[in-house]
Amino acid sequence: MRKFQLIFLTISMVVISISCKHSKQDANFSIDGEIKNVSNQKIFLEELFFGEKNPEVVDTADIINGKFLLRANDTEEGLYRLRLEKDQKGYLIINDQNKISFFADIKNDELSGQQTNSPANQQLQKFMASMISKNKFLENLNQQLESANQINNDSIIKTIEQKLTSGQDDMNTFVVNYIDSCSDPVVTMFALGYSQNSNPEKIKQIIGKLRKKYANHQAMNALLAVYLKYWENQNKSKNPSSSKPSVGENIPSFTLNDTEGKPFSINQLKGQYVLIDFWASWCGPCRGENPYVVKAFNTFKNKNFTVLGVSLDEDIDAWKKAIQDDHLNWKHISDLKGWKSEVVAMFGIEGIPYNVLINPEGKIIATELREKALEAFLSKNLK
Repeated sequence: MRKFQLIFLTISMVVISISCKHSKQDANFSIDGEIKNVSNQKIFLEELFFGEKNPEVVDTADIINGKFLLRANDTEEGLYRLRLEKDQKGYLIINDQNKISFFADIKNDELSGQQTNSPANQQLQKFMASMISKNKFLENLNQQLESANQINNDSIIKTIEQKLTSGQDDMNTFVVNYIDSCSDPVVTMFALGYSQNSNPEKIKQIIGKLRKKYANHQAMNALLAVYLKYWENQNKSKNPSSSKPSVGENIPSFTLNDTEGKPFSINQLKGQYVLIDFWASWCGPCRGENPYVVKAFNTFKNKNFTVLGVSLDEDIDAWKKAIQDDHLNWKHISDLKGWKSEVVAMFGIEGIPYNVLINPEGKIIATELREKALEAFLSKNLK
């Protein structure tokens, strides 16, 4: 979630239906699901909001022999997540139809192991697959650049930097064109979450089209209003002092309180590979990213690797609950100041989720490792 985009940031959620206030008898959409190779346990249907609002459980069901049925009430199409009680899995789903058929295999990852019968969900999966592929391509180039920097080969560095620029331009163009042509409002809002590096003027033009195209979609209009307000404020005030630390630089030293109110410093983790994960309980994309971080942590925690969660929360109870709900079993710190946190300027954070990976000497070796790119990088570099 980029602060720049504010896609999940400050939208007033008055316009969004609060589904848990409706009874199952009033439910107007359902998910008939099956998950192979899963143990009997509870499954939660959570509504994810495009704003500073925590995910909200709107229904709960028991998985019996892999099958379950969930129901909820809605007023318009939105983004939801299926969260398992025991297994650390989560599946994004859009309620674009009254009856949605869902199938997954617990042995596969959240994207490739999921099948639905609705157009919006199929669009979302294709978009996510495209972004994973493009991110992986850029990450491979970043790794090549790191190696070239270590041997100080200027010609190779220049060639790789040109490829990186071209690859980033290709991704930005893809995102802009996708947002402009997408036929579903929720998938469009989701794609906007990847527009942080796109040309602002092009995005503004597209927003004008989207306001007409989705004139009756309340969440979309609230989101677009926030976008326009943000750019207005950006034109009034710039913050030139904020810049992201780069690969090869030493990590800035910082200390924040943990969940028990005790000071904890990044320096206390020196000697380990550490993924510094900037997130918040109210951030929908962060919560969607958490299963990937959990998987990476569990896979590599015995290889001198750990995670440090740095939250931009303000509500301590919501922060602690999200840690528990998402099984984030590593150290967590925050000054509970939201976007006013000292780490925002220190790391030039424009949006979350955002992460920085450091080596045992405290040097940055990668940034913005999203989704499968995180595990791929760790597999290659942690032996």
